[in-house]
Order: sequence, then structure tokens, then C-alpha cells
Amino acid sequence: MNKVVRGGLIGMGLLCMSTVPAVAATDISKLPVVTQELVAPPFVPKHDQVAKGGPKVVKIRMETIEKQVQIAPDGTKMWALTFNGTVPGPLIVVHQDDYVELTLVNPKTSTMSHNVDFHAATGALGSAGLTLVAPGEDVVVRWKAVKPGVFVYHCAPGGTMIPFHVISGMNGAIMVLPRDGLKDAKGKPVRYDRAYYVGEQDFYIPKDKDGKYKTYGSPAEGMHEMLELSKGLIPTHVVFNGAVGALTGDNALKAKVGEKVLFIHSQANRDSRPHLIGGHGDLVWQGGKFADPPIQGQETWFVAGGSAGAALYDFKQPGLYVYLSHNLIEAVLLGAAAHMNVEGKWDDDLMKQLKKPNENSTPAMDH
Repeated sequence: MNKVVRGGLIGMGLLCMSTVPAVAATDISKLPVVTQELVAPPFVPKHDQVAKGGPKVVKIRMETIEKQVQIAPDGTKMWALTFNGTVPGPLIVVHQDDYVELTLVNPKTSTMSHNVDFHAATGALGSAGLTLVAPGEDVVVRWKAVKPGVFVYHCAPGGTMIPFHVISGMNGAIMVLPRDGLKDAKGKPVRYDRAYYVGEQDFYIPKDKDGKYKTYGSPAEGMHEMLELSKGLIPTHVVFNGAVGALTGDNALKAKVGEKVLFIHSQANRDSRPHLIGGHGDLVWQGGKFADPPIQGQETWFVAGGSAGAALYDFKQPGLYVYLSHNLIEAVLLGAAAHMNVEGKWDDDLMKQLKKPNENSTPAMDH
């Protein structure tokens, strides 16, 4: 039996339509089927940390939505190319050896073709070679999650469209949990009380002759100028979850003292250095791969461009924490920061203010 692989342009070369031998597949008809309801980041879909029973077929549906969004408080807008209308796209959660069955829908109202490359998948450009859909089309693809960890997915239609779609926000992440759950550095089971997904995004918004950020009538209208600006590798904005301040104020992340929180962090295009001010990475899966033992007690960890990472922290003090990229220029000046509000009782043994500013100080003398 032969299998035909649909090809497409990638870089400067052509992935030709080819005939390759196919290996007999598992009898999928005998596996249980579940539908996962995807949710907008920073939240994660309902899931079991330890798998119940054997492998399943996990059905998900994603729609490629092109929409104009505001990315900064000053009113800066851009055309976002998205999965399900959010930047980043929703987090998907399955277990190792589950099958992901994706229905990818491109609405008639779209102006561009889209597809999806899952870094967790094997073959056909991460399914990008099998999922290219023009406006008004939909496609269904199934792939087996053979490697545990957190992985990026992104749109990759071919050629210059690849970087354009990624820097326009068309990326997300998938978490493939070990069937028996996460383990610490000694191989003991680890559970988390909450999980948050932070997708870091770099934007490249051109300015007009008056120094104001440009707006465009369609995604294609701004493509050339955005790509030309991006060649300098200096983003105008580096943000968490699609916009400056998206995870601050009323949208700040929440936890309680004594809770273990899993942070999933992806960057589809550039390197990042996540850091939790006031806390640590108790357990960090630096490369995002759960088959590797986590490193411990990290102050700052590393997420390579085109990958995702995971870090677990047991909150011990209440108050405000700042989760950011510890390139402080990007965090403070460009927007790559989130707030974390933690409730609970203060522990004086961990920290105590012994003297307040100017307390018991001698008043300054007049001259």
C-alpha cells in the first residue's frame, strides 16, 4: 500500500508530491475517543495529570482566524493571524501515546491559506505538509504523540509566509504528559495545583514618517514592511499572551500559598529567559521534555526560540510576584512581563522587614 503526501514550498526548495511506503497503523477503531474543549490562554484545558486507561484518540478543533487586535495601551494595532482567535493559540494537553485528531478550519472570510506544524509530531513537516487549507476549506489529520514534553506548534505555509505568520501571532503549544504523570529529579511523582500557559511573542510594527505605528487594511497590506523590519531582528514589542499588559492588573495570574503552579512558556521565534521575581523554578524542564529529569532551584531558566519549557514552583509567601523575561529591556520597555497575585499568610521566618525607611532616623538639620 502506498501513501501520497501533499507537498508545499518550504524555504527556497520544493517538497515534491511523493509516493512512500506506509506502515500499518494501529486499529484506531478500538480506542476510546474524547473531545478536548480548548480554552484561551493563560488557562489550560481540563485534563488528568495521570492518564486513565490506555491510549485515546483526543479530538480537537482549531479555526484559523485573522483579526485586528490592539497590542499596546497606546492604541497600537496589528492584524493577528491566530488559532482560535488568541495569541498564542490554545494549549493542547494529551498523554504520551495518545492520538491527536485535529480538525483545522479556515473560514471563507480569511484572506490567506494556513496550516499547522506540530513540533511534537513525526513526519510531513510536523503535519504542515498535510494540513494546508485555503479560505473556505477544512482538513482532518491524526498523529501519535510519541514524545513527552511541551512543544510549540505554528503555522508554516511555506517561504516568506512562514516567518510572517509566526511573527503575526500564529503559534501555540501542546503539552504531552507522561502517562504516569510528572516526576521530580529523583523520579518521585509530582502534581501541580494550577497550570498557566504563557506564550511569548515578538512583533515588528513599522512606523510612519511621523514616528507613529502604522495600521493596515488587511494582513497582506502590511506584510512586506513587517518582514523588512523583522530582518533587523529588533522587535518593536515583546509581549506575553498577545499584548503589553495582557497578564497584569485584572488579568494577573492567581495562586495561594502552598499551591504548586506549573508555568508552561513558549517562544516560537526567539530565545527567552523566564524568571519569577520573588520565587524560583523548583523544578525546571529546561528543554521542555519530560523524559529528562528536571533541574532544581533555578533563578532563571532558558527557552530556546522555537520551543517551549515548563517550570514548577511551590508558592511560600503571599503578595505580588512578577513573571518576566529576564532580558529586562524586553520585560520593562517592550512588554514581556506578567503579574502573579498570591493569597495567604506571611512567613516572617522567610522574610521580615526589620526597619522601615526613615524609621527612627534623625531629622535633617536646616542649613
